[in-house]
Amino acid sequence: MERKKEPIEKIFKPLNEFLHQEASGGILLIIFTVIAFAWANSPWSESYHHLWHTHIVVTIGNLLTFDYTIHHWINDGLMVIFFFTVGLEIKRELLVGELSSMQKASLPIAAALGGMIVPALFYVLFNAGGEGASGWGIPMATDIAFVVGIMALLGPRVPLTLKVFVLALAIADDIGAVMVIAIFYTSEISMAALIVAAVVLVILAFLNKLGTKSLIPYTILGIILWVAFLKSGVHATIAGVLLAFTIPASARYNTKKFSDKTRELLNKFDETGEHGENVLTNEGRQTDVMAIEENCKKILTPLQRFEHGLHPWVSYFIIPLFALANAGVTFTGMDFIGAITSPVSSGIIVGLFVGKQIGIFGFSWIAVKLKFGSLPEGVNWTKIYAAGMLAGIGFTMSLFIAGLAFTEETLIDLSKIGILCGSLMSGVLGYVLLKASISKD
Repeated sequence: MERKKEPIEKIFKPLNEFLHQEASGGILLIIFTVIAFAWANSPWSESYHHLWHTHIVVTIGNLLTFDYTIHHWINDGLMVIFFFTVGLEIKRELLVGELSSMQKASLPIAAALGGMIVPALFYVLFNAGGEGASGWGIPMATDIAFVVGIMALLGPRVPLTLKVFVLALAIADDIGAVMVIAIFYTSEISMAALIVAAVVLVILAFLNKLGTKSLIPYTILGIILWVAFLKSGVHATIAGVLLAFTIPASARYNTKKFSDKTRELLNKFDETGEHGENVLTNEGRQTDVMAIEENCKKILTPLQRFEHGLHPWVSYFIIPLFALANAGVTFTGMDFIGAITSPVSSGIIVGLFVGKQIGIFGFSWIAVKLKFGSLPEGVNWTKIYAAGMLAGIGFTMSLFIAGLAFTEETLIDLSKIGILCGSLMSGVLGYVLLKASISKD
């Protein structure tokens, strides 16, 4: 008989359905971005800025003191978890995904290179030698959550091969963004802290080599690695990516052993009690169920377990909170026309909206013509161009790089205006073009 649903399940059914939708992460991002924008321009705008500049102090004995604003804790703390999941995705794609062979990876890599180089060049054209020159990395990024969310709004009519192309492109784009952050947006270096970080990385690699599958040592050492990078001058989020590459991608059980062991446990479960019996009253069955649960963990790699466990937290808490803390721009008393036409804002808008689509489409076309890659099945050049336009939604990573590139509040606000406008234009027009292209099929 079908189990009767509990009242709490009925109450939370709409929420569960929303969280399992492909577009839900992007929708939450939009909601929190609107909240940040509205709050920063409301009569309570002072409270918005005051909140994120509130200091939280954590002291560990006489060894370490962490005195940072809430904004800093989010950008240098919680965002490390985001970059850790990005690193896990990159490793998975390099091992078994769309970047695992040159044949698969050539076109997305070419597209990603064009989507980074051309926007940066457009930005430099507007800002070379100016006070905003260091922001050239801002329009290089693509926010995959937004892009996938917009594609999901069009439903199954969007070819799966196009989604795979965009995901692979975004992963390659993330690799480039991480390298840019590590190399070009690093402050003064503390060699002592870097030595500690290097030692921790060696230990992590050794644990991987030994076949350690428990998540606990990787978590503890990962926290130590984050602290070392936080104190080193190299941006702390790089710790998340490096940690991800030390996480094992092999399981304790192969598929045959898992199947045999699980079948054995299920047979034992059947023999231990009667059909319909409540497990709560049968200690033997409780043991069998826990053994089956442990068995399921052994077929999943540590990489998968980390990724599956952290993904909801990143999509539904960390990234929306990051948007809330970073997307608020106060327009009161600001010359909006002057702000949007400033070299910084203009460079970002043109970089994201024009540079991305030209770079991705152009480099893809060159790669296909030179036979370095081929168009995915069921995808034409119009869809590639639409995907390139959608990739101009920089948002999360662009906001993050803006915070690293600039220290002056005026430049940060100008960059936020450029990111919001460029991303909005790319998202709306990219959606319209992609919808038109799939309507013709």
